[in-house]
Amino acid sequence: MSLTSNGDGLQEIRLLSLPSVVELNVGGVFYTTSISTLTKEPNSLLGQMFTGEGIKTAMRDSKGKFFIDRDGVIFRYILDYLRNQKVILPENFHERERLKQEAEYFILPGMVADIEALPSTSHSHRIPFSQAAASHISRPPGYITVGYRGTFAFGRDGLADVKFRKLTRILVCGKVGLCREVFGENLNESRDPDRCNMDRYTARFFLKHNFLEQAFDDLNGASFRCVAAAGSGTACGGTGEPLKPGMDSEENRWNHYNEFVFVRP
Repeated sequence: MSLTSNGDGLQEIRLLSLPSVVELNVGGVFYTTSISTLTKEPNSLLGQMFTGEGIKTAMRDSKGKFFIDRDGVIFRYILDYLRNQKVILPENFHERERLKQEAEYFILPGMVADIEALPSTSHSHRIPFSQAAASHISRPPGYITVGYRGTFAFGRDGLADVKFRKLTRILVCGKVGLCREVFGENLNESRDPDRCNMDRYTARFFLKHNFLEQAFDDLNGASFRCVAAAGSGTACGGTGEPLKPGMDSEENRWNHYNEFVFVRP
């Protein structure tokens, strides 16, 4: 096997055979699966990509994983279909049209037909608060905790006049059903292994965006109210610990973690 760089941090693969188990990087989400699963439908895009001449044009990321520039979270349903030859979606699934689009992209006509044949109740939409209130729809009470780790983005040598808030990720904790109702398609569930039980609790959800106020708007629209908040102090400088990649010493001084507790009575 030989690899040649294309200048974008990716590598073009020159090989004729593959191991039985491969690692994928799909839009930044990592998967491990078998070649037999990926090639179960030979006429699909994945079947073509991992057999014959298609292997020669496959790409790898900087860590050697096969790279596919598609929606990484949705891709788990593509793999599930290839493994089981049927579409199985969790309750309250919000991204049916997007899943259909991905199935069309990967040339899986059987999956597209299965998605179109699903009853409409399997694709429930989150009801805006105003509509729910007008219809006197009662929604279950509960708590949701939103947390984030952040700092402030400084200019070169900390001399910029404006310091912008810099968030790495917005975390969401609470009952699965409530979190899905509130955040819908903005909820990233890729780090949560069990997606079937709506009544269980999880601390492994996070949002696909880093806009704190958008998260608050979603909670407010679902009739949640903030009842508590807590935050860490800024990190002390001069600890001697090495800086994380991509962070300068000024940003490190302003590291903090905040949590907000919301309740719907």
